Amino acid sequence: MQYEIRYRPASAMVVVRLEPGESITAEAGAMTYMSPTVRVSTRKRQNGLLGTIVTSVMGGQSFFVNDLAATETRAEVGLSAAPLGDIGVLEVRPDQGYVVQRSAFVASSQGTDLDVQWQGFSKGLFGNGLFMIRATGAGLLFVNAFGAIDRHALGPGERLVVDNFHLVAFSDTCRYEVRKFGGWKSTILSGEWFVTEIEGPGEVLVQTKSLRELADWLWTVLGPRVEASRAG
Repeated sequence: MQYEIRYRPASAMVVVRLEPGESITAEAGAMTYMSPTVRVSTRKRQNGLLGTIVTSVMGGQSFFVNDLAATETRAEVGLSAAPLGDIGVLEVRPDQGYVVQRSAFVASSQGTDLDVQWQGFSKGLFGNGLFMIRATGAGLLFVNAFGAIDRHALGPGERLVVDNFHLVAFSDTCRYEVRKFGGWKSTILSGEWFVTEIEGPGEVLVQTKSLRELADWLWTVLGPRVEASRAG
């Protein structure tokens, strides 16, 4: 499999070239175009979890993915994500996987396993409805960010505190602790704010923009007009 990331950093799209017999697993809505010979199959990523738990955590939605496979000839697939921003590539190895924000997942190559990481991840642990998945095995993982991707390499014992709305992914070799962020920040739409303190060794990916902060900003602009129209 070969890949190329085009139109970086604001409107990134990953173009994957597959040889016959190769496939890639993508978020259900990520495909922008594909060769006519690509075979697509849709499945649910539950990996043994109770469907009721998945539905509850996902707010009524299950984690669907598409397997896109080249059949007779070499094929090409274009993949992108909804937020305006960059796409990064993570190398998943047997000795280092990644914990990834659910909304950041774009695609993964063969050999990469995706699962909900329940040990240490209970409902609401990351706060504000954030839902994390874990990637293990050996392969490539493509993740998207709202804005640019800011990478941090942490040495043993080195720590970084990340706003949860800016957290994209971190190595599963890292230790972490989620906590409320006092009164320093607040959000109009959700109230409480959470951060994650991550301790190396490992890598942390942060996005420079936050969809929730954008929503809050839009509400400060549009909210008075909405309230005025209701009052009128």
